[in-house]
Amino acid sequence: MSDNLKKLASEVVSRLEDIYPDAPCALEYNGEPWKLLVMARLSAQCTDARVNIVCRELFKKYPTPEALAAGELSDIEKIVYPCGLYRVKSAEIKEECRILTEVYDGILPDKMDELLKFPGVGRKVANLLLGDIYKKPAIVTDTHCIRISGRLGLTPYGEKNPVRVERILVSLVDKEKQSDFCHRLVMFGRDTCKAKGPLCGECRLSDLCKNKNA
Repeated sequence: MSDNLKKLASEVVSRLEDIYPDAPCALEYNGEPWKLLVMARLSAQCTDARVNIVCRELFKKYPTPEALAAGELSDIEKIVYPCGLYRVKSAEIKEECRILTEVYDGILPDKMDELLKFPGVGRKVANLLLGDIYKKPAIVTDTHCIRISGRLGLTPYGEKNPVRVERILVSLVDKEKQSDFCHRLVMFGRDTCKAKGPLCGECRLSDLCKNKNA
């Protein structure tokens, strides 16, 4: 990667830190790793806000991974229904919790290859877990990350492949800043750099942007 791209990435990271001093995960899992595993699966094609609401009821009824693993699938489906794809998601979070309790004694693994063994877990979710739970370098290539990175010129404009975007950003963003950088991109994408109608006139990164209004 060119020095110019690395300088751009450093400036973007710095400005986002100024805009958002705190970088919390949008999923309210209260520091319990198994809950983030479940919530991350439910968040596919669903807003984090809705997942947070649904999971209040889900975790009240099933307060431990053992309880969720033993839960009736039809009951789980009723709760998860608002998240969409409820049949697949319900079966997968139930199986995730079974594997977590029976194979890993309730301790979420801290290796990518182990996390990818859980149903419904791809690199995006695995990186979220590694970054948030274990504070490891991790780039979460969700829609905000892919869109904003392309607009800013950190990645080739129009590049939609999450693995390629991940590899590029891993080479550009300092390891210790990667996880929080992705959380900040989510907030920035919701506030300013929206998918439709980005607020370029109000954007504090506008002078860095290579694809304004795109």
